[in-house]
Amino acid sequence: MEQTIKSKPEPSSFFRWAILVVISLAMFGNYYIYDSISPLADLLVKQLNFSDSDIGLLQGIYSVPNIIMVLIGGIIIDKIGTRISTFVFTMLCLAGAMITAAFTDITMMAVGRLVFGLGAESMIVAITTVIGRWFKGKQLSFAFGLNLTLARLGSFAALNSPTWARAFYDNYQHPLFIATIAGLIAFVMAGIYWILDLYAENNYSLRPVPKQDEIKFKEIFSFSRSYWFVVLLCVTFYSGIFPFQTFAVKFFIDVHGTTREMGGFLSSMLTLSAMILTPLFGLLADYIGKRSLLMMLGSLILIPVYLLMAYTQASLYIPMAMMGLSFSLIPAVMWPSVAIIVDEAKLGTAYGLMTMIQNIGLAGFNFLIGWANDTSGGYTMGMWIFSSLGFFGLLFAFLLRKSETGSGGHGLEKGIKQSA
Repeated sequence: MEQTIKSKPEPSSFFRWAILVVISLAMFGNYYIYDSISPLADLLVKQLNFSDSDIGLLQGIYSVPNIIMVLIGGIIIDKIGTRISTFVFTMLCLAGAMITAAFTDITMMAVGRLVFGLGAESMIVAITTVIGRWFKGKQLSFAFGLNLTLARLGSFAALNSPTWARAFYDNYQHPLFIATIAGLIAFVMAGIYWILDLYAENNYSLRPVPKQDEIKFKEIFSFSRSYWFVVLLCVTFYSGIFPFQTFAVKFFIDVHGTTREMGGFLSSMLTLSAMILTPLFGLLADYIGKRSLLMMLGSLILIPVYLLMAYTQASLYIPMAMMGLSFSLIPAVMWPSVAIIVDEAKLGTAYGLMTMIQNIGLAGFNFLIGWANDTSGGYTMGMWIFSSLGFFGLLFAFLLRKSETGSGGHGLEKGIKQSA
């Protein structure tokens, strides 16, 4: 008797969104741990006698392993698959949070942050691959946007923890234990993803896991000038944002006399702005083009922000709102611009190289600003450094516009109407 072979069905929409929610909650824990140091900065100074250089080390050392890991993370994911890699990288995040919370000396706390960094960025790469697998051709952009929104809720929660977890801020270690719980949540979510993905593999028809590009170092020298201008803008922009956030709460308390709760809220305005405005600015750029011009505008907005905070006692809401606007506008335009400029076959190498250089900047400027604060006995020198980064960002965005409006342009300035 002839047997009928039943083909596996496609996974339901509910199952896809369940996968997205689970991995996004894992990302929530990742982002929470990253931003857990900033609200603690003044307590680390008072209770452990840490210097600003020590605090800069705790944040900056996160980026050190990623100088290498972002180039090989995709290869590791290809070798062992998204299930195992997501689980292992998340386990490293949890281990790093536990080490940081368990010790009191700067050396071991820095080791904890390094272990966390070793897993965190590669975990993001793995989860990006997961989203691509599950949502390619099925609301991919919206899925990425929702994932980013839920992930940044982790940053928002961490920066506002002095308010909702006020009772735990009598001792520096207690908030770090909360960060460890966030890491545990991420670890559990990675385990649930493993189970769901394994179930799906056995019961549903799935597209193959997207392959990361092989890293070919010789291709580095084949990228266009426009690509390098975007990379230089990327490193100057993020080096002015995240290292500032490292010291922001402490700066607000010391210079502007805010409470720790208010300082955390002010710093979290960047995250809140990005959660709301980044998708809208992305839609705007898709429609009108003018991407380098938009990046020039974002860099221009950033230049006076730090000096306003350093030299005036005016409301901090204005400069932080300006910074939030820039933090929403530039990333919304910058990251998709690489996909327009670079050939698709080299896109993995391009993003890996860009992220590597970004992490070099984040590590270097966290160390530099901590040193500048300690050396000058205040924050003014550091704020001038941040402001100068805004100027260089404006310069690189201008050079990008000049390159793209010339004969060698890649269509970066074209919107939907011009491309139609």
